[in-house]
Amino acid sequence: MRPRGGWQTHSVRRVYENRWIEVDEHQVTTPGGMPGIYGVVGFRSIAVGVVPLDAQGRTVLVGQYRYTLDAYSWEIPEGGGDPRVSPQESAARELSEETGLSAARWLEYLRLHTSNSVTNEVGHLYLAWDLTEGVAEPEDTEELAVRRLPLKEAIEMALSGEITDAMSLAALFKLDLMWRRGQLPEAVLDTLGPWQGA
Repeated sequence: MRPRGGWQTHSVRRVYENRWIEVDEHQVTTPGGMPGIYGVVGFRSIAVGVVPLDAQGRTVLVGQYRYTLDAYSWEIPEGGGDPRVSPQESAARELSEETGLSAARWLEYLRLHTSNSVTNEVGHLYLAWDLTEGVAEPEDTEELAVRRLPLKEAIEMALSGEITDAMSLAALFKLDLMWRRGQLPEAVLDTLGPWQGA
């Protein structure tokens, strides 16, 4: 097995899998020379998220109960995508399913690793504008609330801790920084206007 940045991998054993994830146990030698194990969670999908922006400078958040946390969570529209399909196509599907919206304009402005100490999952985050209304069609596992609010209010929810989802936080904080720096597409800046502090 090949070295991995100072780690030596000796064997890999699949210990669990279902249609969404696979968990492998790696027998390793650590960079410090000690024998050990490393558990790696692999996702069979990519993660996608989108911040939609309407002509009034409002975005949409989706509220839902998260089983893993036993808690309610406000998030940007997000979900999993087939790795054989373009991430933007998957993001567009999630946006439509969860909110009923479709967008004519897209910008991928952030790519991230969601939890790189235990998983190889990659997230693709988009800004979408020039929106058209439609009918939401959530999956049967989803009971969603949809909230439309000014983008600045969503950013404040992230700053205050009301939003805790990692992809949503990263998406909103980077969007806020790009807005402050005037680095968003011209049409988006025309909609939002120049950034003004609270």
